[in-house]
Amino acid sequence: MKPMNESHLAILRRHMVEMIAIHADLAGDEIGKAVLDERVMAAMRKVPRHLFVPEPLAPYAYQDRPLPIGFNKTISQPFIVALMTDLLSPQPSEKVLEVGTGLGYQTAILADLAGQVWSIEIVEEFAGVARDLLHQLGYTTVGIRVGDGSRGWREHAPFDKILVTAAADTTPAALLEQLKPGGRLVMPLGPEEMQRLTIIEKDGDGQTKVQELLPVRFSRLETVS
Repeated sequence: MKPMNESHLAILRRHMVEMIAIHADLAGDEIGKAVLDERVMAAMRKVPRHLFVPEPLAPYAYQDRPLPIGFNKTISQPFIVALMTDLLSPQPSEKVLEVGTGLGYQTAILADLAGQVWSIEIVEEFAGVARDLLHQLGYTTVGIRVGDGSRGWREHAPFDKILVTAAADTTPAALLEQLKPGGRLVMPLGPEEMQRLTIIEKDGDGQTKVQELLPVRFSRLETVS
């Protein structure tokens, strides 16, 4: 069988977004809406997910499921990527911190929607691949470094929005510190068997409001002691 071309992949990408829309509708009661932001859906239609997975898995890139990328890590299910991005609501004027670059797929989605994205990855090999791939695809508003994401990126703080793509029992204090008043942080919180996708909003006085949504399962946020 001959390999898929760009036209085939574009059709599969559109189908992936249609499946995301169905999933959002079915989960509407849990997430508080039945339709995701069209800006997010447009980014999902645009970014070539097949380039952000190991080459043998490229034919499966547009199925609505996570895929392994090495080092016991996965690229998240497309619906979860779209949902977390929608909940974060990055705007063109905003600076976003991403914790957990992976191979850069979520980073690319954020870069299509925000003004500037700073992303931290603890696995050096991932960071190098993501940096090169995002550069090749023309993303000029992304900065990536290797490090402990739980510590944030103080040099570029404060951030309008923070997205964490790994789970922890509690929100790292450094990330809350580096979130602007009026800002929003989205991450999975809880022990492995009881993680919930969570929104943390910080008001003008620095007080936080927490909203728990649907159950999820992410790998744990790695830290360096």
